[in-house]
Amino acid sequence: MEKLKHRYLERLAELYPTIAAASTEVINLEAIMNLPKGTEHFLTDIHGESEAFAHVLKNGSGAIRRKIDDVFVNTLGREEKQGLATLIYYPREKMRYVLKDVENQTDKNDWYMVTLYRLIEVAKRASSKYTRSKVRKAMPPEFSYVIEELITERGEQADKESYYNSIIKTIIRAGRAEKFIIALAELIQRLAVDHLHIVGDIYDRGPGPHIIMDKLMEHHSVDIQWGNHDVLWMGAAAGQMGCIANVIRICARYGNLDILEDGYGINLLPLATLALNTYQDDPCTCFKLKGNQEGLSQVEIDLNTKMHKAISILQFKAEGQIIRANPSFHMEKRNLLHHIDFEHGTLELDGKIYPMLDMNFPTVDPKDPYAFTPEEADVMERLGKAFLNCDKMQDHMRFLLSKGGLYKTYNGNLLYHGCIPLNEDGSFREVELFGRKYHGKELYEELENWIRKGFVSTDRSERQTGRDMMWYIWLHENSPLFGKAKMATFERYFLAEKETHQEGKNPYYKLLEKEETANQILREFGLPTEGTHIINGHVPVKSKDGENPVKCGGKVLIIDGGFSRAYQKETGIAGYTLIYNSYGLILAAHEPFESTEAAIEKESDIHSESRIVKRVSERKLVGDTDIGKEIREKIEDLEALLEVYYSGEIAEKFPAKR
Repeated sequence: MEKLKHRYLERLAELYPTIAAASTEVINLEAIMNLPKGTEHFLTDIHGESEAFAHVLKNGSGAIRRKIDDVFVNTLGREEKQGLATLIYYPREKMRYVLKDVENQTDKNDWYMVTLYRLIEVAKRASSKYTRSKVRKAMPPEFSYVIEELITERGEQADKESYYNSIIKTIIRAGRAEKFIIALAELIQRLAVDHLHIVGDIYDRGPGPHIIMDKLMEHHSVDIQWGNHDVLWMGAAAGQMGCIANVIRICARYGNLDILEDGYGINLLPLATLALNTYQDDPCTCFKLKGNQEGLSQVEIDLNTKMHKAISILQFKAEGQIIRANPSFHMEKRNLLHHIDFEHGTLELDGKIYPMLDMNFPTVDPKDPYAFTPEEADVMERLGKAFLNCDKMQDHMRFLLSKGGLYKTYNGNLLYHGCIPLNEDGSFREVELFGRKYHGKELYEELENWIRKGFVSTDRSERQTGRDMMWYIWLHENSPLFGKAKMATFERYFLAEKETHQEGKNPYYKLLEKEETANQILREFGLPTEGTHIINGHVPVKSKDGENPVKCGGKVLIIDGGFSRAYQKETGIAGYTLIYNSYGLILAAHEPFESTEAAIEKESDIHSESRIVKRVSERKLVGDTDIGKEIREKIEDLEALLEVYYSGEIAEKFPAKR
């Protein structure tokens, strides 16, 4: 052991070859430990709402507005503060709008001067909790030296003002004011939030999940806890037929097929041809579109409706084949096509007979209802190849794999999307997978392992099982990302009786109100029960009905409040987001976002009602965080290196003089 330790210190000495180098690094690290912790931003269940997501990302759920309020307190009015905030969110667009009618150059220069001074003050506040090195790395290289000069405090006030005036006047005179304003605004955005957590469900329902993924790939610091909709798209990208059919069906249902066609370049013409040929005279009444129909002609709506039915039938067939190929999933009761009485137009479900709302199934053979027709098999094969060969989709999925997982513990918080499967008595549910039982943390880790195998395993059979497991995770009652007794897709389309639509939540959702349940879960994931939190999404909190997202005295935070427009009637708001800064936890409840244009022209920020969930008695420092633990370990290693330097066991290595 001593040998190994000495060898490690010799390697460390290559990075810090002298006492001066090692001690300087210790001093730097100790200084960082005493800075305020960076602000964390939590979002969940974004569901493709790219405009609202982009705005909340830009305003840091009110973090930037709070900094403006802190800086200018009573020196600026409410409208001036909001105008400055909008400029920081959308610097290019807001400048064009503000200056479009200003022809006098002197007036423009005056506006530049005032605006630059204000932005410099906000940038100073935003950068105050970081080291100069970290701030420097966040700066655009073109302006890094000048910005650093402007936001660094100098000595004598009169000298400082003269110095600032000289720099700012030169920036304006050189015609660089607009570029510099953009650089400052983007720096403030970058520094307002240090780290972003996405607690699942980027995909489905809204029109822009691909746009959200592009933005996340550009983000400086992000982690993602996969939701069941994300895993569904991962399965589709891996070529799993049931996942592909579900992805297309949901896009069709919400009028979002252009996500696939325009966003990812997936050719849906074979599906459209199949739909027109098969359902030409079928009104497809059960498959009317929900949500976005803006800009669609009646012909396009009719085609999308027929495609919606065609892909739904393909889905039920594909899922029947998956269930039969995987008897260990124990999902035989979810195969319903063979329970249809084609003569009487009824369905047998759980021992009861129900009339079907639609009996036009020209591609379903009652003797073998889960078999594809040759035309359907050709369509599914083409779709499979299109998903597998889509470079942009594969890039997005690789990003999800590299930045994501099924759960995360971070700075005393446990983050996951769905639930921890529980029994009625509150004990962990044992879930059998391929002959072995798992529960709690181990279940999460086993399922995540299968997802990764579905993409990277060199064993063909194992890779296929991993892909089928992604479909399992999407809708199985024992999946922690789903957490319901069934996904009643078939019943919602074909049966009028509401009793058949009920999906039944896992006991987790009612037991989570109990503190002993939360404590049990925290312990399972290796966290103490005091000073820690569970941060959860997946099931929308019905704020309009008085449901509280804060449970167990603040120990549990359910932050799905209807970011997706599809849920906003149900929740009464447009989503929750959470901010965790050095002073504590702040929960923001958002009203619906009008549009980017309105945000720029009317300065209509998302109105948010914020409340403090937890305020710490002493401001949290970097030393109190997970990063702080890593820094402390590094300091200990460097101090050990210094000891062997001072003892003479390892010699300093000075660079040769030239």
